[in-house]
Amino acid sequence: MRPFALNYGRPAAHPPVTMPYAYDATRQWNVLPDGRPAISDRELLLAIGTTTSTAGSKTHFDD
Repeated sequence: MRPFALNYGRPAAHPPVTMPYAYDATRQWNVLPDGRPAISDRELLLAIGTTTSTAGSKTHFDD
């Protein structure tokens, strides 16, 4: 027997998110559209809270 919620419940759809920066594999950091490092934009960091990329986890065991 399955509980009612498992038969009809659906997770809420999250709105699509577009990040104002992109990962630059050459420099191995996130950059803004104008080429500056994303970490240099204080307002962006305050709004988003982080500019995490996967570069560190691929190169360092302790990230």
